[in-house]
Amino acid sequence: MEQWMKISLLLCIFGFLKEVRPSEPFIYDYLIGPWRNVTDDEVAKQVYPVGTYSNMILLVLVFMITDMCRYKPLIVVLGLSGMAIWAMLIWTTSLFMLQVLEVFYGMFCAAEVAYYTYIYAKVDTEHYQKVTSHTRGAILAGRAISGITSQTLVSTNVMDFKQLNYITFASVSLASIWALFLPSVDKSLYFHSEDSKDRPFTEKIVSAFKLMKSHFVDAYTNLHVVKWSAWWALSTCGYVQIENYMQPLYSAIQESNEAAYNGAVEAILTLSGFLVALLAGYLRFNWEVKGEVTLGIFSLIQGVLIVVISQTEYIFLCYAFYIVYGILYHFMVTIASAQIAKAIDEDSYGLIFGINTFFSLVSNSILTALVATEGIGFALDPRDQYIVYGSYHLGISLIFIIIGLRTCIVSRRATGESTDDILNVEHS
Repeated sequence: MEQWMKISLLLCIFGFLKEVRPSEPFIYDYLIGPWRNVTDDEVAKQVYPVGTYSNMILLVLVFMITDMCRYKPLIVVLGLSGMAIWAMLIWTTSLFMLQVLEVFYGMFCAAEVAYYTYIYAKVDTEHYQKVTSHTRGAILAGRAISGITSQTLVSTNVMDFKQLNYITFASVSLASIWALFLPSVDKSLYFHSEDSKDRPFTEKIVSAFKLMKSHFVDAYTNLHVVKWSAWWALSTCGYVQIENYMQPLYSAIQESNEAAYNGAVEAILTLSGFLVALLAGYLRFNWEVKGEVTLGIFSLIQGVLIVVISQTEYIFLCYAFYIVYGILYHFMVTIASAQIAKAIDEDSYGLIFGINTFFSLVSNSILTALVATEGIGFALDPRDQYIVYGSYHLGISLIFIIIGLRTCIVSRRATGESTDDILNVEHS
């Protein structure tokens, strides 16, 4: 087996294990259930926001030291953070410990940057696409199996919501152990590059920041990258916010004696998202001219879907519209990622998508503070929160439809002028 294939296999196994978390589709039901001494309001307005803020702050730290530490130590930290989270979920009960747990969850999410950028340091450029595809498939497989497993175990009364956490704890523990066997990275893109290998430490730092600045300027002076990155960051913010607070909305809609199908919904969404992401790779379309209008139309549909589920009394309508919303997101975020990747240097992938992720998390934190956090913002109930989230998507839609129409008009004028020039030349 070739070296890049071995690395791909090791990364896929780690990614699969860390995503086998069958407790997650029912985590809100577990937190407000009889096992812990907290209320639904405390979970939604005092616990969940801590995770959002921690993720944003810790991402800056992780982003700065991942390249410096050469990736693997941060991947190990990712696994250990997962172990801490689910150990505390199982063996603690207080509100304060839940908030501490959310800080570890912030680290768990932030450290994923190391997992995704490890590829670019350890694998040759020609294999980037294949390894990225393999690891993405492994992650989606883990999530799908989590949803199917949790739904089966809950629906058949084999396990309750708390017991699902034991499976998750075992899986993230195995992932942590597996991370130790990942090959160490001898060089990195910025602080330990081939060019700076024999230089003094201070020169390495200066050289690294110069290269980062060069990659940053090259990417964000390209208007195409700026527009698609803006949609990527804003839309990802909306998707994460809706995903985080979907279970409280389920709880508000469901009757107390009604069966929950959260696991099945997550499994269907994951598999559907994978299929539409594959479809996006084969679709032929003039994204340069019509892309922004398309982004606006998709955001418009998403906004309408979210507003509808904020008011519905039917849980299955909520499930269905959430799945459609997620499918639209996965389809267009795949297109957006490809459009950004095509326009930037291959060595800057990790940096640019890391920056885009940071801006997405800043937006998440602002939205969380305004909408969900008690003592800071309005601390709205789930239904009212989703009216805001729907309106947020409608706002994105308006911006990108206006930008897109302008792009189409400019393109038509340019095409018309080119046609006129050709006709004039032929006439003369």
